[in-house]
Amino acid sequence: MVLRRVFLRWLFPAAFVLPLWLFVGWIVFAGGSGWALLWLLIAAPTVFVSEILLSLLVRARASVRLSGAAGWRDIAGLGLWHLVIVALGFYDARLFFALLALSVVGALVLFWSSLSQLWNEARGSVTVLHAQDGTAYIPPTSEPPRPRTVGDVIVVPENRPGH
Repeated sequence: MVLRRVFLRWLFPAAFVLPLWLFVGWIVFAGGSGWALLWLLIAAPTVFVSEILLSLLVRARASVRLSGAAGWRDIAGLGLWHLVIVALGFYDARLFFALLALSVVGALVLFWSSLSQLWNEARGSVTVLHAQDGTAYIPPTSEPPRPRTVGDVIVVPENRPGH
């Protein structure tokens, strides 16, 4: 649980740290290459916006808000994506384009995964039925349990929303 909470807190700072790392890596490892600078001017803002968007999608889920921790799926996906971005910052010509393609595909997969998780949590488990004439309706839930008495004590069961 500690790892999941720390990772959730890391998401917003990562939006600033990862693009900064790409810039520092360009200075240290690219040797002032013009193509690397062109890529950097496109990639740094893209990484920033992608990371902010993914962080917001992760934090928007009810399970994340309630537990205060990211899910294991988020940690695996975003952690791997962060490692690919860090590897890109070394500007190794042999791996650069493979890592670049992997980072773009990774961002798209993470966006889809985060949206999918958010959608699945947001839609809940409401069943909609259709009458013969095509009218849609939500069937009534089972009757709430009636309060029972035990001697002079009345026991009222808790009725939580959504259950």
